Amino acid sequence: MPFLSSVGDVTELYLGTEGVELDEANPDNRFRLEWIDAVAGLLDRVASEPSKPLVITATGKFFTNGLDVDYVAANASGLPRYLDRVHELYVKLLTLPVPTVAAVNGHAFGAGAMLAVCADVRVMRTERGFWSLPEAALGMPFTRGMSSLIRTRLTDAAATEAMLTSRRYGAADAVAAGIMEEAVEVDGLLDRAREIAAERAPLCGPNLGLIKRGLRQPLIDDLQTTTPPTVL
Repeated sequence: MPFLSSVGDVTELYLGTEGVELDEANPDNRFRLEWIDAVAGLLDRVASEPSKPLVITATGKFFTNGLDVDYVAANASGLPRYLDRVHELYVKLLTLPVPTVAAVNGHAFGAGAMLAVCADVRVMRTERGFWSLPEAALGMPFTRGMSSLIRTRLTDAAATEAMLTSRRYGAADAVAAGIMEEAVEVDGLLDRAREIAAERAPLCGPNLGLIKRGLRQPLIDDLQTTTPPTVL
C-alpha cells in the first residue's frame, strides 16, 4: 500500500508498497478502492502539518496504471461513485497547502496520467515509461471533471492530441508538449524532484492552499460535480 517517507526537508509519497519493487496484489498501482483510501489518507496527513513540500513517485514499472478496470467491469451501478472518489483524490492533490512535484518513474496511464498532472511540477524519467490517456482507444469517455482537469493543466493543443489520439508520450515528447517540465535520467529523477521541491519549501503553509484553491476553483467545481449514472 502507498506510504510516506521523509528525506531532509522533503516528504515523499510512494504509490507502491514499502520494501518491495512491485506489490503482488497491485503491481501497477491501479486505483483500487483501498489504494484510493490510502493515498487520500496520506495526503490528509501532509495537509494537516503543511511544513514540507511533497514529492510523489513510485517504484517498479508503473507510476500508476489508472482505474481499476476489473472493479469497473464488475460494478456498473457503483461506477459513478467510484469516479467521484477518483475526482476527490485529484482535488486533495490540487489544493494541497505545500508545493508538489510528481517524479514519474514509469508508465502513467489514464487516471494515473491525470494524477500526475495534478502536481504543481512534473518530471519524468527518460529511459522507460509513457504518459498516456488511452480512453479514446479503449472506447471510454472522460468525465466532466477529467476533461476540465486536462484542459486546465495542459495547453489546448496538448489536451486535444492526448485526448483524441491516445498518444503515448515518452519523456522528451511529454516535455515538448508541455505535459512535463523536465525529462531526467532515472538515476537523477528523485534527486531532481527533491531539489525542485526544496526550492519551494518556504511557500509551505495554509496560505498556499488558499491560493491554489482560488487559482483552480472552476476546475474544482467541475471535479466536485456528481458523476451521472449515464457516464457510460
